[in-house]
Amino acid sequence: MSKIKVALVGVGNCASAFLQGLSYYGKAVKPEEFVGLRNPMLAGYAPSDIDVVAAFDVDERKVGLDISDAIYAKPNNTLKVFQVPKTGVIVSKGPLLDGVGESTKDIIQVSSKADVNVAQILKDSGAEMVINLLPSGAVKATEFYAEQAICACCAFINATPNFIASDISWAKQFQEANLPLVGDDLVDQVGSTALHKTLLKLLSESGVKISETYQLDVGGGTESVDTLERTRDIKRAIKTESVAASLPYKTNIVAGSTDYVDFLQNKRDSYFYINGVYFCNTPLKIDLKFQTVDAPNAGSVLLDVVRAVKVALTKKHAGPINAVCVYGFKRPPELTSMSTVEEEFKNYIII
Repeated sequence: MSKIKVALVGVGNCASAFLQGLSYYGKAVKPEEFVGLRNPMLAGYAPSDIDVVAAFDVDERKVGLDISDAIYAKPNNTLKVFQVPKTGVIVSKGPLLDGVGESTKDIIQVSSKADVNVAQILKDSGAEMVINLLPSGAVKATEFYAEQAICACCAFINATPNFIASDISWAKQFQEANLPLVGDDLVDQVGSTALHKTLLKLLSESGVKISETYQLDVGGGTESVDTLERTRDIKRAIKTESVAASLPYKTNIVAGSTDYVDFLQNKRDSYFYINGVYFCNTPLKIDLKFQTVDAPNAGSVLLDVVRAVKVALTKKHAGPINAVCVYGFKRPPELTSMSTVEEEFKNYIII
């Protein structure tokens, strides 16, 4: 099988977890060494078949470094579980645009180096797909890299909640360019939204009538700061819509980020409340707390999405690939029921 060549936009905590995961699982041989992956093999590809061939960032502490060093540079603060060896891939200086918000301008040290020609770097590197890992509020920057992906004939994976795959005009542009597009807003492997949806589906199928429920998240790290300032309402709308899809009826639902706590670092605390009734209208209440580390939560799903996009490239499919979007993202172009997601995805990745 040929290598899957990817370019990373944003060398933050998620990029760090992704690179560490590639190295960690790249050495795995025995089944027990693949613990933590949903799909050790997918469409004939292992994690070791994925190569990062280009990377872009704006922080002075990352630009110009081998990406294996840049992923551990501040302000990154996720767990270090594996020492990534030198890759020879140097982090290039991309355009700033709106990549840094008001609340993060004192956290990010913007490089004074000249911006590179992004499309040319992508072409020269041989990248097949671009993974957008920019901050949630970087709307203009996300659109810029989507344009550069088209110019360089690369598929585009939008891990952010900025609308690209679910935007009709962008979907049309990738369709006309004969390039796959997937997004928006990558789901977590064991995230609060998935847990919330699973709980509601389980209760509903057991005959419980849910009258009201909420899911509130508190996190540390740069992304949590940026979310509070620029995208809390957008992310809340996306999560609420996603959670609502797990119930066959309308009810009172609130889901989304609420606050930033610096000492949590890259951890996230999620709080759930569910109120309803069961047999003979008997009251039922659930209060839960759930803690994860943000960046590693993106790793397993992103590995699956990358390999599935390779399948789309092989099949020469273009525009939004809905089977991949509904599997790996909170806001796909077309929402579908949880019961059909897995089947659609498994059927799609058959080559």
